[in-house]
Amino acid sequence: MSHENLQRREAAERSALINTTSYDVSLDVRQAADPAVPGYTSRSVITFTARPGAGTFLDFIGSSVHSVLLNGRSLPVADVVDGARIRLDNLQAENQVTVTGTALYSRSGEGMHRFVDPADGQCYLYTQYEPADARRVFANFEQPDLKATYTFHVTAPAEWKVASNGAQVNRTLLTSDPATACWDFATTLPMSTYITSILAGPYFKAEDRWQATLEDGTGLDVPLALYCRASMADSFDTENLFALTKKGLDFFNRLFDYPYPWGKYDQAFVPEYNLGAMENPGLVTFTESYVFTSRATDAQYQARANTLMHEMAHMWFGDLVTMQWWDDLWLKESFADYMGTLGVDRATDWDTAWVNFANKRKAWAYVQDQLPTTHPIVADIPDLEAAKQNFDGITYAKGASVLKQLVAYVGFDAFIAGSREYFRKHAFGNTSLADLLAALDAASGRDLSGWARQWLQTSGISTLSLDIAPHGTSADDDGGLGQVAIVQEAVDPVTGRKELRPHRLRVGSYGFDTGGALVRTGTIEIDVAGARTELPQLAGTPRPALLLVNDDDLTYAKVRLDPGSEATVRTSLDRLADPMARALCWTALWNSARDGESPASLYVDAVTAFAAAETGIGVLLNVLDNATTAVEGYTPARTRSSLRTSFLAAAAARLDQAAPGSDQQLAWARTVGTLSRHDDALLPRLRGLLDGTSAVEGLTVDAELRWHLWHALAAHGQASAAELDAELARDTTASGRAGHATAMASRPDADVKAAAWDAAVHGTGLSNQLLTATISGFTTAPPVLLEPYVEPYFGCLRTVWDSRSIEIASRIVRGLYPAAQDLADGGEPKAHPVVRRTDAWLDANQDAPHALRRIIVEQRSHLLRALTAQAAVVPHRP
Repeated sequence: MSHENLQRREAAERSALINTTSYDVSLDVRQAADPAVPGYTSRSVITFTARPGAGTFLDFIGSSVHSVLLNGRSLPVADVVDGARIRLDNLQAENQVTVTGTALYSRSGEGMHRFVDPADGQCYLYTQYEPADARRVFANFEQPDLKATYTFHVTAPAEWKVASNGAQVNRTLLTSDPATACWDFATTLPMSTYITSILAGPYFKAEDRWQATLEDGTGLDVPLALYCRASMADSFDTENLFALTKKGLDFFNRLFDYPYPWGKYDQAFVPEYNLGAMENPGLVTFTESYVFTSRATDAQYQARANTLMHEMAHMWFGDLVTMQWWDDLWLKESFADYMGTLGVDRATDWDTAWVNFANKRKAWAYVQDQLPTTHPIVADIPDLEAAKQNFDGITYAKGASVLKQLVAYVGFDAFIAGSREYFRKHAFGNTSLADLLAALDAASGRDLSGWARQWLQTSGISTLSLDIAPHGTSADDDGGLGQVAIVQEAVDPVTGRKELRPHRLRVGSYGFDTGGALVRTGTIEIDVAGARTELPQLAGTPRPALLLVNDDDLTYAKVRLDPGSEATVRTSLDRLADPMARALCWTALWNSARDGESPASLYVDAVTAFAAAETGIGVLLNVLDNATTAVEGYTPARTRSSLRTSFLAAAAARLDQAAPGSDQQLAWARTVGTLSRHDDALLPRLRGLLDGTSAVEGLTVDAELRWHLWHALAAHGQASAAELDAELARDTTASGRAGHATAMASRPDADVKAAAWDAAVHGTGLSNQLLTATISGFTTAPPVLLEPYVEPYFGCLRTVWDSRSIEIASRIVRGLYPAAQDLADGGEPKAHPVVRRTDAWLDANQDAPHALRRIIVEQRSHLLRALTAQAAVVPHRP
């Protein structure tokens, strides 16, 4: 057996038997640059205590185990190694085990990832473990509650830069091989296996320091470092990143009143990264897409700052205090998501952090929370595969939204006081929900157990709407408000029970001022509880042009606009002055379209009419993406072409009208490119942008935008392989290689699609990044080219899941699902052939791994939602 999918029960049994003390890990990657060498020597020396006479196991996923030495006694490898486990029996009270083996380099972003830079041929290494891939690099007890100290030693080419969680304490050239050196790193404070880290390669490195004086007069002096690939150094804005880092450390050290504990603070931007970032203490890793080699919008810079603050908050929430098991993953991710936005809002010059959170981050949660696979924030995680899949919109964005609601409920000062006590009491330990609630109960003077049950231990999303009665009878109605109440609907999709949660929120009244702007004229704050909450403060008052439930976005809920307010929004959204109110109205319109409550074409109409006036670039980018989804997925085939044509024409006009060099101009240019993948009206103009014969004043057509335009041309067969190869020759970067893979696979040719399918499903030569790029190109196609792959898709699922790592398998299963489908006129969404084929697979594969079934169930839900929205649509009015 492979034994890779550790069960929660097994982890609990192991931690009841042992406690880990220290690791001394040696890794020899001196031959990493040779592609013919698949792995490297890994040696772990682990000290731990145990119940005398007990037996347990280590975790290691590698090519081979060479030796196992337990308490000075050599164990027969063939007898003790079983798949990913190494059996240890007859333990003493105090033990030392040494495991030497060969670990494998990765191309999936799991374990020790090896990347060869296409720009200069240089080899780069980095590690990524969460939730449980440290065992791919060194033998260990892979679970978060078995913390220990770590001392790392790395042997690598002497000219490389090498880093780890601890500071470098020594570097020695090997006398037998002066081209090779051994780096020794300081022993860390206690931490979990999944946040240990190694970085090695010819990275560019910049250095700085952060210094601060604590309230007790002691000083903090933290070395800072930034890393990226050498070929990207010219685009690496280290001054901005160091400035953000220092602001964040200033802010969080004051806020948490617990000094930054991890010594140094390195941040490495690495290639082909599966995540946005990872909070390894002392060596945080980020996707290198945050090193902007092409023109980036202010929203992209703000998103990077948010991620930087998110990871920094983890140094306390997650690293200093860590969840006992993955059930309480939210204890770190929800808090870091909330704190990341708070840090940007309070420690930087951006003033739209919470607006972007409301419009983008919460939208992710709303989508996730309406899937059949949604789960409570405090989730049931029986094994590691389930843990891998719960890094989702519930754990991150819904959790952060609920914490924002909690802050409104108990007050910010009490929330922070509770957090400080939580750090002090549980530093370098492991916790569960009960530990956090105890700290917050004490700080706030409230019993939060009921709040926790309703918000953290149930699933689904509340929908809030207004029930407004007219003032007086129909004969004497003066246009004012009669009785007004907030109506709450909420059903837990997992249990089917009603879950009417408490909400602290505001209701804003908006009217037109003398200049025609739609401004707030009043607000009330209220606690909503149960199915109906009366608002007596509004009864008898003049009806405002807009009544906005959840004004200022204090709670987590979908909002349905009342008919009068919706009419105002659909005619005057651009006149709404407050950025947050505007973002909330955009969200209400989008949820209405996604839920089939209103035609998706009406959302596109609103974007066409009002998006050009949207000053928030983050909001603009989001609504343009939504509008594209509305056109391609939520509009029926009979009206899609006309809707797309009119929206594309509007986008092109907005591109021409936008201020030269502005973020808005770039946003419209990207939208024109995306829509043109399915509409050939502007292809000559796209080619003109590429060759310079049709320039737009102020628009820089740099590498990222060029590949975006080539993608559209290739999708129509208007870009030859030779042209795409020539473009790759001028852009020999990793992102250029991915853009080339997407464009090549986009060409509308049956042989091209067959080759892309074979490379993705049957081949093993694609890295994680190139796999995703190839799948993106493959799925850009007319239905006739993709229909032949419906049956092969369902036929390959079990094989793909069994033969690939969970990261790669998830990308294939999710990315190749036949999601681009149309509902026949008068058709029933659940009767669509792909929905029925999905149901048949689920019925026939009830024994399939839960993680695989979850992806299929979610993809079916997304398809069914799109088909339902298509059924709800009325013909578009051009």
